[in-house]
Amino acid sequence: MATSIAVFLIGRGGEGVELLFRFGQSNASVAAGEWWRIITASFLHVNVMHLAFNMWALYIFGPPLERQVGSGPFGALYFASAAAGGAAAYVLGGPQDLVVGASGAIFGLFGAWVFASYRRRHTVAGSAQFKNLIVLLVLNALLAVAVPGISWQGHAGGFVAGLAIAAIWSFAGSTALGRIITALAVGAGAIAIVVTGVAW
Repeated sequence: MATSIAVFLIGRGGEGVELLFRFGQSNASVAAGEWWRIITASFLHVNVMHLAFNMWALYIFGPPLERQVGSGPFGALYFASAAAGGAAAYVLGGPQDLVVGASGAIFGLFGAWVFASYRRRHTVAGSAQFKNLIVLLVLNALLAVAVPGISWQGHAGGFVAGLAIAAIWSFAGSTALGRIITALAVGAGAIAIVVTGVAW
């Protein structure tokens, strides 16, 4: 949160547009080999509302998950989801698309919560949480389709990555090291997708 807010404030000092074009995910630039933009774009936001909405979501979904899995695995999950969201926005998006925002990473956290609540759906609390998350997921999906400029591809990529990582965690054991390795592996796989796309 601090990094995203700091970057936004630097941009408000007169370099906002330049930051978006230098570090945002321009699919044309990614195709030219600048794959790192799928990560840096996740720390950029277009305006105050864009930043506020994403940071609010990160505040809601982030700390409880971090307390459960640890800071290292949480950071790895966030990174991998951002990479997967960027990869999906590149592979499924248009060649001239420009994508920025932490939504892909946040949807990764959302995906992890959906999986966790699904596993607990047989309990009263787990069932209620799962239903609430599904409603929120449907609303966000409709919003992404209805509002121009929202990268549904990035949202979907991040969500699938978070869901997959949480599923692997549940079967691979609870060691922090195992979680970190798994999440980083997914992140590397997302970058590999982009590299493959460049080769096409």
